Amino acid sequence: MNFARYAQLLRRPGVAPLLAVGMAARLPHSAAGILLTLHVVRTLGLDWTAAGTAAAVMTVGIALGAPWRGRRIDTVGLRRALVPSVVAEAAVWSAVPHVPYHWLLPLAFLGGVFALPVFSVVRQALGVMTAGETRRSAFALDAIATELVFMTGPALAAIVAIGAGTPAGLTAVGLVGAASGLVLMWLNPPTRSGQPGAVAESDAKEERRGAEAAVVASAPAHLAEAEAGLLDAGGKETRARVARRGRTFRRRFGWVGAGVVAVFIASAGAGLLLSGSEVAMIAVLERIGAVGELGIVFAFWCGASVVGGLVYGSMRRRVSPLALLLGMSVLTVPMFWADGTWALALLAIPPGLLCAPLLSAASERLADLVPEERRGEAMGWYGSALTGGTALGSPLVGLVIDAGSPGGGFVVVGVAGAALCLVALAAQGVRRRRAALV
Repeated sequence: MNFARYAQLLRRPGVAPLLAVGMAARLPHSAAGILLTLHVVRTLGLDWTAAGTAAAVMTVGIALGAPWRGRRIDTVGLRRALVPSVVAEAAVWSAVPHVPYHWLLPLAFLGGVFALPVFSVVRQALGVMTAGETRRSAFALDAIATELVFMTGPALAAIVAIGAGTPAGLTAVGLVGAASGLVLMWLNPPTRSGQPGAVAESDAKEERRGAEAAVVASAPAHLAEAEAGLLDAGGKETRARVARRGRTFRRRFGWVGAGVVAVFIASAGAGLLLSGSEVAMIAVLERIGAVGELGIVFAFWCGASVVGGLVYGSMRRRVSPLALLLGMSVLTVPMFWADGTWALALLAIPPGLLCAPLLSAASERLADLVPEERRGEAMGWYGSALTGGTALGSPLVGLVIDAGSPGGGFVVVGVAGAALCLVALAAQGVRRRRAALV
């Protein structure tokens, strides 16, 4: 381990300001879901189903918009790509508190679609501002910053909602989001090699080239199959047209190999574990009448993640995100036996230790596998996978809780996370065997 690497990293021009702005930009969005939920229930006077629907609509918008926003960074550059987000953040969230529910839903969706792509921007920039082991440390620090936001954002949202009201809170979400976008435009961190502030590609470029070569190598076989099928169907397609379509497809999606899909699965599994565990923690504490002590459990859970992230970022060896997902899933299951606040807090430490390392390892792996010209889009899909897993974890655990087993939620998300991991490993094995036969 080499903890001095963090000091070296933060001394690099532009890295510390980027991490700070990234943390500040994530804070309003971490509070938006809570504020939106409380606004529907407290201010509009509707039920919790309506509130959950509004939060879900916003989440769907974020998941759909993230790849597109990331792709815009790849194609038109950072500053032009952020302009729509800056305008939408200020306009949408300033309007949401002043419209009836039937208008709130489409506005929440638009707010999600045009949300500031801070996840893509920060990780894409860190991917070209650092290299080798320093990149691992950079992603670890960003994952730790995300954990700190997760710890403070919802609590801050509740304080603002009670003290200043949800309209003021939602408006602040938009204004802070827009201001963060403007600061990012001013910083203008590099997103490609050769730009000011960027460094050489990582030591893993050969591995990435090998992964890309495997994707391209498999394309001719699929292209031949498609060509034969189309010609057999009536000869309406010429070989040249089929070949052009194959080349177009490879240009658009050639970066999506088995390794990239595995990273997306790991991201979705992490989101599922985090959101499902959070709901199960609340349910367990509510059953024993100790919901007010949720902060204690979160402090141990998120604090362990911070420690794990610091240790992982200082390591010389990389660890597979799928291995970390499997470990985190297995270690989540014993939380089923927690019968009190302190037992729950202590049992949350082992899976918490692997949380930030899992997110860091997945980002590092994706940066190694995807070419720079597609990395913004890839990071967007990564964020969508994380969001999708988060959206799935809560209702999945909710079904178990409704069946009468709050602690069973930990077992369900643990088994589901392990199953996702095993599916990804099996798919990678099949892909390697097919590549070996070509």
